Order: sequence, then structure tokens, then C-alpha cells
Amino acid sequence: MAVSIRLTRGGAKKKPFYRIVVADSKCKRDGKFLEIVGHFDPKSRPESITLDIDKIKEWTQKGGQLSPAVRKLIKEKGYSI
Repeated sequence: MAVSIRLTRGGAKKKPFYRIVVADSKCKRDGKFLEIVGHFDPKSRPESITLDIDKIKEWTQKGGQLSPAVRKLIKEKGYSI
């Protein structure tokens, strides 16, 4: 099972928020996931980014692949993996 760390969309029309989740790479974007490791709210000012960096590091050590969007959010927050 290939695991990816990616965003899932939630919220209403034109009012999105995103969860950062660990999911099987074959599952749909908003489908089944293994664990929630953070949140991202692009509509709040300043943008709200919450990350559980310990869990993200744990999953990447197990072979989880970061999506480009999640990699960018981690970099914005000032962490390096």
C-alpha cells in the first residue's frame, strides 16, 4: 500500500478549508484516510496552518510521500523534512 500525505477539501461552496491527511494513494481525494495530521484554512487572514509535525515525520519515515501542496505548507510554516 502506497501512502501519501495530501489535502482533502471540506467546507461549503466558495468557503473551503482543508485537512492534511495520510491516505492510501489509490483512494479518492475526499475519500477514506488513515489519519488527520493537520488543517489549513486559506480564507482566514492570515492563513491558518496547523501541523502535527511529529506525526508527519513518522509517516514519512514509514514511506509516506508528501504532495507538492503539503510540502509547500510545511516549508511556509518553517519546518524541514
